[in-house]
Amino acid sequence: MSRNAWVELDDKAVAVARALAADAVQKVGNGHPGTAMSLAPVAYTLFQRFLKHDPSHPHWLGRDRFVLSCGHSSLTLYVQLFLSGYGLTIDDLKSFRTEGSLTPGHPEYGHTTGVEITTGPLGSGLSSAVGMAMAARYEKGLFDPESTTKLFDHNIWVICSDGDLQEGMSAEASSLAGTQALGNLKVIYDDNRISIEGDTHVAFTEDVAARYRAYGWNVIEVAAQGDGNVDRGALEKAMEVAESTSDRPTLIRLHTVIAWPAPKARNTAKSHGSALGAEEIAATKVALGLNPEESFAAPDDVVSHARKVIDRGTQSRLEWESEFKSWSAANPDRAALLNRLQKKELPAGWESAIPVFTPDKEIATRAASGKIINGIASVLPEFWGGSADLAESNNTTIEEGHSFLPATSAMKDANPYGRIIHFGIREHAMGAILNGIALHGLTKSFGGTFLVFSDYMRGAVRLAALMDIPSTFVWTHDSIGLGEDGPTHQPVEHVASLRAIPNFAVIRPADANETAIAWREVIKRQKPVGFALSRQNLPVLDRNVVASAEGVKNGAYVLSDSAAPADVILIATGSEVHLALAAQELLAAKGVHARVVSAPCLEWFAEQTPEYKNSVLPSAIKARVSIEAGIALGWRELIGDAGVAISLEHFGASASANVLFKEFGFTPENVANAALHSIKKVGK
Repeated sequence: MSRNAWVELDDKAVAVARALAADAVQKVGNGHPGTAMSLAPVAYTLFQRFLKHDPSHPHWLGRDRFVLSCGHSSLTLYVQLFLSGYGLTIDDLKSFRTEGSLTPGHPEYGHTTGVEITTGPLGSGLSSAVGMAMAARYEKGLFDPESTTKLFDHNIWVICSDGDLQEGMSAEASSLAGTQALGNLKVIYDDNRISIEGDTHVAFTEDVAARYRAYGWNVIEVAAQGDGNVDRGALEKAMEVAESTSDRPTLIRLHTVIAWPAPKARNTAKSHGSALGAEEIAATKVALGLNPEESFAAPDDVVSHARKVIDRGTQSRLEWESEFKSWSAANPDRAALLNRLQKKELPAGWESAIPVFTPDKEIATRAASGKIINGIASVLPEFWGGSADLAESNNTTIEEGHSFLPATSAMKDANPYGRIIHFGIREHAMGAILNGIALHGLTKSFGGTFLVFSDYMRGAVRLAALMDIPSTFVWTHDSIGLGEDGPTHQPVEHVASLRAIPNFAVIRPADANETAIAWREVIKRQKPVGFALSRQNLPVLDRNVVASAEGVKNGAYVLSDSAAPADVILIATGSEVHLALAAQELLAAKGVHARVVSAPCLEWFAEQTPEYKNSVLPSAIKARVSIEAGIALGWRELIGDAGVAISLEHFGASASANVLFKEFGFTPENVANAALHSIKKVGK
């Protein structure tokens, strides 16, 4: 890639960028000015000279991706979006961190044009960037596996901080990136040795460069200049090497001085997260050769010069589109697939590949899910995924899918475009990687582990919900029903905890056919979701006797109604639905009419009309029982004051599933007694 000569206006643009960062924090009175000031030449060099992008078409398919992993330094990104012409204005910078602004405290995906990912929780951005890099390679396999063009070759650039590299998830993801030889991943590590508590050496003294070399990365060291400023020339040379390195990821370890060139605030913890003060900002502007009396100054000649990147980006995009047109003509089937994926459409009749299960044989919902995954994979080439080293237990292997591993891998079945992702025992990184794949935009992935380990990945799950992206988490071994592995592996509070995350749906299906309909809806809905699936075998309900599993799409439905108006409603999820059906029979023998409601997804049920919800749970029927092998938190809203929750308010034990369910009261008899108790409470 040819680059124009660096000129005086570029130096001035960097100075302006530093001053704008200081001014924005000073105006609002809070924020993180220091890193944005010291990183100004880094971000400017990246946006102006390396990043393949077109600000006039921010969603151009052929663009590079940029991830600001140290999201607290959001002004590093916002100032470049302003200078590059992404639509941000000086007024937007003035409204930094204020209500309704396009410049919130941390970058938010879907809120500000040019922001590719929500970052802030340290380590998450870098980890998701690994997912973006993996997605780019998988997509290359869909559209150009013979590598006849560079249309689908682009880079994922990341700026990260000391804090990012202290977080365990970044180590998990970086280790996997090395194993995957992700040559399209380029990370600039801002090594300024400052965090909120001061010098990072109070807690972080390892040789980061050696660690990343051990991961299999290309590592380049760039020292600061004698006065502490970024050695921009050396950085650019390092970026050129990174750009040309395609056989492994690159880490540029860039030594910087936070808040440079502020006379007193530079290299201090205070500059990390506090406004510099008017006097210090004025002195800084003098050091930068700027007018200390001016605030939010962005000279026309600087802005005009910086926005020439639009012309360069447009030219690159037009050249790409010309080549893309030729490629489309020569590859009509692949072009049709790409067009479908860009439109987020599904092929006609794809649902027919989802298996239907018969009631002649019991099957665990995790096993049913595995069969469904393979059915979906047979018709959706964009569907891929794996597990955190638990594929055989989670049933998350795509048959004949080949292992997603670089061509250089010595592992059996390795294929750079394989459909089976081996995440290793890295749950948190797996969640973030799934988010990165979803953000990259074209494919649909999934990742599995045991439900109890959803705790390890909760931060990534929350970010998926916050960004409203279609990350799919497959959690199995969903209750004490997993048995002898005992309380360390038996989730008790996890389903309720996950339901507490806004904009996140938790699906706990009762049988194989509920699992099938749930998977169909997940593929169609394209929203963040998690499955909670059983280890133990469960009966496949006879749909000639009970209602169709189609009711799953509504979140909850009447599975089995009483012959006469119901005296009580039994609401259950997962394996406990079968207990509710058995209790219904016991109650009928006593002349008590019970309605059984299967509620695989309370979040989907909450989306339904008041009329539908009342048809399933009539307000006139106050006697209700919830049955779920976990804590009762959240059920009171559905069962009311007269309701009884059959739940588990303590940890499990190491014993067989049958013994534990009986020991802890998950029996038809106990459900029936709870129903009678609820009816009695209503009578009072």
